[in-house]
This record gives sequence, C-alpha cells and structure tokens, in this order.
Amino acid sequence: MGTHVITGAGSGIGAAIAERLSERGDELWLLARDAGRARELAGRFPGARTLVGDLAEPERLSWALSHQELPQEVDSLLHVAGVVDLGTVDELTPKVWNATLAVNLVAPAELTRLLLPQLRLARGHVVFVNSGAGLNANPQWGAYAASKHGLKALADALRAEEKGGGVRVTSVYPGRTATPMQVKVHRQEGREYDPGRWITPEAVATTVLTALDLPEDAEITDLRVRPSA
Repeated sequence: MGTHVITGAGSGIGAAIAERLSERGDELWLLARDAGRARELAGRFPGARTLVGDLAEPERLSWALSHQELPQEVDSLLHVAGVVDLGTVDELTPKVWNATLAVNLVAPAELTRLLLPQLRLARGHVVFVNSGAGLNANPQWGAYAASKHGLKALADALRAEEKGGGVRVTSVYPGRTATPMQVKVHRQEGREYDPGRWITPEAVATTVLTALDLPEDAEITDLRVRPSA
C-alpha cells in the first residue's frame, strides 16, 4: 500500500486518480485550499487524510504545513491542480500572469521542496500532470502555456537532481480532457462544449497509475496523451 499526496483531488483528473488509489486501498493525503474544502474531500474519500494549504499563495505553504501532521514517507506526490485564464498578450494583466504562475508552477515547486525529505525516504515518485500547452503555445494561451512550459523545466531539473537518490519524476501531457476546467475554457473561447470529443479523466488517471506502478528499475519521464477522435 502506497502513501500519496494529491493536489486537485476535488474534481476532474485529480478526483479520478484519488478514486482509483482509494479503491485499491492506498493511503491518501489530499491537499485542500481551506478547511471547508478539506471537509468536503474527507467526506468524499472516506479514510483519506487532508492537508490545508492554498496553492494560490505558495509563499505561505511552508507555514501552513509546519502546523499540520505530515506523512512520514511519501510514495508519490501528484501535482494535478491548475488554473487557466485565456487572453492575448495585450490583454493579460500582471494579476493574471502572477495568479497563473503561482498555482501552476511556483506552488508545485514549493510543495515538492517541502516534501522532498519524505519522498527521498520512500524513494518516491513525483508526477506533474502538465498539458499539451506545456509543449506548444497557441494564441490566447500565453500565460497558461508559459506556466506549463515552466513546469516541464521544473520536472526535468528535479529528475536530474534526484536521480541519484531514487526519486522518479514523470510529466504527463494530456490533450483536452473532459473536466470542469475544459468547460471554463470552452466558455472563454465562445465554443459549445461536447465532453464526448475529449479524453476522460479516468483515461488520464490510468496513464498516471501506469507510471506509478512501473518496477523501480524503470521510469517514464514524459508521456503525451491525446484524444483518439
């Protein structure tokens, strides 16, 4: 049985991963932005532990986690939470840029830093659920794509730094996935949303678990997932 810390477990891909891990009896520690959200997650995933920390304020994560019990060892840290706001470069304000980078890049870096001792003890695995935007930037996706390109750089640097200690690092790059975030994206794009056109969160969860369940002598570094339609 593994011990997993998951961000973004409230919906979409994060919820699908948490459900799969819970079903097989693994130990879950779910990060919530506030106490109310933590209670919701605890009710949805019986037996799961919760941690409270706001990814929108990464500079406060160290203080927040220092006042809570943490797992002694972490077999996987799964970065799934993210935010998106579309707009052209001449429309996007510093507020949008800072908010996007905080949640999508700086918070994953800080949370990883804070849990690296537990990951090293377990010879654990860090999984970054990135995006196709982490490989290619399209019009109006500048802030989001920049944050995801940065997340790829973070993963690559971490992998090189930690390979001697047995910590594995995987980046997963899903294409458009049928999640609440995708509903928001379609609304911003002014397009009709048809979830049947996109990858299911469960399919991405299968991809993540495939990376987690590899024998210790193998590592998936980067994995792209695309809708088959």
